[in-house]
Amino acid sequence: MIARKIGVAIIGCGYVFDKYMATSGAYAQMDIRWLWDIDADRLSAATRCYDLPAASGLDAVLADPAVELVLNLTAIAAHEEVTRACLMAGKHVYCEKPLTPELAASEALFDLAAERGVMLMAAPCNMFSDSVQTLWRALASGAIGRPLLTYAEFDDNPIYLMRPEGWRSRSGAPWPYLHEYEAGCTWEHVGYHLAWMCAVFGPVRSVTAFSRVTVPHKTDQPLHPADTPDFSVAVLDFESGVVGRITCSIAAPLDHRMRVVGDEGEMTVTSYNQYRAPVWLERFTTLTLNARKALSVRRHALLAGIFGVGGKPLGLLQFPWSVAVMQPIAKRRPSLPKRIIAAIKRRELGLQDKMLGPVLMARAIAAGAPAPLPPAFILHLNELTLAIQSAGTTAASYVPRHRFEPLQPLPGAINQPADWRATHAPGLLDRLLGPRLDAMHQH
Repeated sequence: MIARKIGVAIIGCGYVFDKYMATSGAYAQMDIRWLWDIDADRLSAATRCYDLPAASGLDAVLADPAVELVLNLTAIAAHEEVTRACLMAGKHVYCEKPLTPELAASEALFDLAAERGVMLMAAPCNMFSDSVQTLWRALASGAIGRPLLTYAEFDDNPIYLMRPEGWRSRSGAPWPYLHEYEAGCTWEHVGYHLAWMCAVFGPVRSVTAFSRVTVPHKTDQPLHPADTPDFSVAVLDFESGVVGRITCSIAAPLDHRMRVVGDEGEMTVTSYNQYRAPVWLERFTTLTLNARKALSVRRHALLAGIFGVGGKPLGLLQFPWSVAVMQPIAKRRPSLPKRIIAAIKRRELGLQDKMLGPVLMARAIAAGAPAPLPPAFILHLNELTLAIQSAGTTAASYVPRHRFEPLQPLPGAINQPADWRATHAPGLLDRLLGPRLDAMHQH
């Protein structure tokens, strides 16, 4: 994938660290040289789990000339300090989201990176997934005509009812539920949908948002602050003319759908989280638009499929770096029952390839190419996230100061079809029943 290995250090071995390690075994060019965490017990557990060396401290990591790229996976409050130290030492940095809680601090870090001649990027990287790249290419080809609307859901279950106090990562790190409540689901989650929306549809002209606490009884532990929003909804006015809507909550049952509606059809992806989640394309016809009015069609997936409601899945694009089998670096091979459980979880719950962003960044470092995501794009996401989080209940509009030049899909897809619409043309059933349904549903 790249001509040479890139020396990598990972700072922060908490819960999200294991998410990155989940696909690390697929990328041999990432030479993970050091782990470090301010918590000695957490560091020890991580090094034992993955058989990787522990650094004696951040200064030791930064003094190693073989380390070119640092993954900053620390808590949000530490992002700015750790990232600045790494940039000052001449290291490229990939930081977990959000880059910082203050726009001015993020701007200063990018200024420092430019001054030092190094690359700075921040999560999320799901716009590079096979699913989003397929969606993006199909939209660009006119598969649903002109895109009009895009909707995204990040209802992440009423986690407070799911005993998160006992959740542990692969290496034993606890899920930081108090921190998650205090930071809020918008800070933690909205970037996943903002990233692919802005990548595909370009910069946002203005955002109108609403946020507030809906579940004050999430925990009996004290929260600081206690009034961080656990619900937000934002309407995005894109410069391209598309209108978007994002909803985040930890009150409603899980729903991670991504939808784009055009003047000729609709595309749907069931999850941002599964990097090879199916992408469904429905070309609107008289049959599909009328059939979905019927109660039986709405209630029964089989009937919906027969009448074409929801469309058919597209063949996903694949790239040279697409991860077919995601396996972590491990000190010992897990037992067969554990491997079976892991395979079922990957299929049913999805698995983010969080390491893909750092890997594409490493490719750019090795090639002397620009960062896969430009600073203006990340600052735009950072600014929108802040605006949505802090919107409150007044529903005022906010105009971002930062904008970016529209991005393009990644080159190098090895299986892009010549015509995305060819397999989604109206069929015999549509030609036979369409006119009759149209007559039945005249108002």
